[in-house]
Amino acid sequence: MPHIKTKLPGPKAKKIIARDHKTISSCYNPRPYPLVVDYAKGLVLTDVDGNKFLDFTAGIAVCSTGHAHPKVVAAIQKQASKFLHMCGADFYYENQVELSERLARLAPGNFKKQVFFTNSGAEAVEAALKCARYTTKRKKILAFYGAFHGRTMGALSLTNSKAIQRKHFGPFVPEVVHAPYGDIDFIENKLFKNLVDPSELAAVFVEPIQGEGGYIVPPKGFLKKLRALATRHKFLFICDEIQAGMGRTGKMFAIEHENVVPDMVLLAKGIASGMPIGALIANAKYMTWVPGAHGSTFGGNPVSCAAAIETLNLIEKSFMANAKKQGDELRKHLDQMAHDFKSVQEVRGRGLMQAIEIGNAKKRDAIAEACFEKGLLLLGCGASAIRFSPALNVSKSEVLTAVKILREVLNQF
Repeated sequence: MPHIKTKLPGPKAKKIIARDHKTISSCYNPRPYPLVVDYAKGLVLTDVDGNKFLDFTAGIAVCSTGHAHPKVVAAIQKQASKFLHMCGADFYYENQVELSERLARLAPGNFKKQVFFTNSGAEAVEAALKCARYTTKRKKILAFYGAFHGRTMGALSLTNSKAIQRKHFGPFVPEVVHAPYGDIDFIENKLFKNLVDPSELAAVFVEPIQGEGGYIVPPKGFLKKLRALATRHKFLFICDEIQAGMGRTGKMFAIEHENVVPDMVLLAKGIASGMPIGALIANAKYMTWVPGAHGSTFGGNPVSCAAAIETLNLIEKSFMANAKKQGDELRKHLDQMAHDFKSVQEVRGRGLMQAIEIGNAKKRDAIAEACFEKGLLLLGCGASAIRFSPALNVSKSEVLTAVKILREVLNQF
């Protein structure tokens, strides 16, 4: 599986990285290690110098069916041979309708739903923000400390993950307030009493598991209490499933672990195995905006829709069940590492959305880079955690290989 044949980065990789530094914007996330991709298949990624890596990042939880799954590739090729684009905001094509029907059926809630397609998760958040204000005629929005909802200005106004993501970009969209994640008492007895009258609140945006914030699972019962609060005060409960959804936690939507029904669900990342598409799925009674109030040229692109439909076929058939099975396998080994290594302070997450807390950012980064040098791709999240978000069709042998490499690395720390 992993096979490192050159010193990293290799000679070809070095040349490409040097070219990158001359013309690519400096604002991208600091690359955690010098990986230059050539091709990938399943969970094995090969760099330009022929080094092979076991990928436990899935493009930040995007490549849910693995790299270049043949059925997804075939669906893309078939649609591309028919037509690449015809703006779904202006005209009609069947696979956009088919995908919207599928998502409406899958999303929690026994009520009529409607779907708005976007190109990304951030755009899905923007759409939900606009729709919530439009339909409620209220302005204020509640989000949480540690949240990540994207980097466009509306989404960034909700994001509260890292200060660097907001530095120098204000003023932000007004009337957004934040509360500690998981703390209903603070919302009811501090926020609503001292700062925001709940009758002015349009919506709450919440991740069922905080992603970039550190793979934080909220206290049991928090989401149900938040849902009850939204119902009582008639503001919308908007669930950001962009990283946690599409079978990653062993259920199609992570909020299903708590048996909570949102008013709106936001999707992107793993919905189309790497093709750009996002979605806002909403209770139809909240989709009151008139034609022309919002739109997207590329949202729901036919090629991306084709990829999403085949991705859902694979997830529903077996990959979601595998995420639960291999997630349990991974968790068993991570829990053992927490027992065996002082470096591992905590294990958290669900299914194939797991993290280990290292407690020190420099040590976390050093561990991730050492794994890279041994052929395992991992990424950080939160202040000092390492996330595990492999493709949903990861095998037990691949889980065991990742665990073996991580153990070898942790022995050095």
